[in-house]
Amino acid sequence: IIAFEFTIGKRIDPIVENLNKFTDEQGRKELINKLRKEMRKGLEKEHMLKEEDRVLIYSFINKLITEINGAKEN
Repeated sequence: IIAFEFTIGKRIDPIVENLNKFTDEQGRKELINKLRKEMRKGLEKEHMLKEEDRVLIYSFINKLITEINGAKEN
């Protein structure tokens, strides 16, 4: 048990702490504020996404649109 705590337990603790942030209101507010900050930083950049990510997201959205349009016809 002691060996587990010093090896795997030390790696799991930060993950558990981050997950616990979702459970209380203050933690959720902090996460929302961090998200807003990152969004603002992204808006200041010329390109927020790498070319590969842009192509992937574009293809994904087009597939969604095709599926949604197909649902209208049924």
